[in-house]
Amino acid sequence: MIRVLLAEDQTIVRRGIAALLALTDDIRVTGEACDGAEALTAAMTGDFNVALLDIRMPKLSGIEAIKQMAARGNTLPAILLTTFDEDGLFLEAVQAGAHGFLLKDVSLERLAEAVRLVAKGERLFQPALTERVFRVIREMGTPFEAIPSPETLTPRERDILRLIAAGYSNREIATVFRMSEGAVKNHTSSILSKLGARDRTRAVLRGIEKGLV
Repeated sequence: MIRVLLAEDQTIVRRGIAALLALTDDIRVTGEACDGAEALTAAMTGDFNVALLDIRMPKLSGIEAIKQMAARGNTLPAILLTTFDEDGLFLEAVQAGAHGFLLKDVSLERLAEAVRLVAKGERLFQPALTERVFRVIREMGTPFEAIPSPETLTPRERDILRLIAAGYSNREIATVFRMSEGAVKNHTSSILSKLGARDRTRAVLRGIEKGLV
């Protein structure tokens, strides 16, 4: 069973998320907090596999809570919950050590999958902008001809593709992964080649179509 610490200052939202996760067979919210300070205390004293933290909370933000957890040697992976108007905080959240970034209105299926991935040690770069693009593409379809079976992207290439989808530059992506801009360009070239795409936009669309973003 995956044990989740859920921190959200709006009671109705917190209870709604907990109720949704209770519908799964393998995930349960076993600890709740109504502000960042409570979340930090619970994380330091409880036994959890994943933390779900609202990015904006009283006393401590989700980002600050992650920073303080790390400063105290706590390695509990955290997913930040956000809204559409907070895309600009994505890079700051990743740099703070967040393992995931999701919308509060995410579906149960995507939320549960995110929790499972992060519990296994993976990172989920799924910023709000990507979610909006995903919805648009689902409605309009892929507007270009693409190869039927693209080559498999490496985990790092998938992460970079997700950041490209969110609109981040090579320099910003290099900052996140602590690599050179040249290395990011090389990864991007590999992504384009594997997806059979002429440019970054078509690569993102192809990635969304294939569930890579």
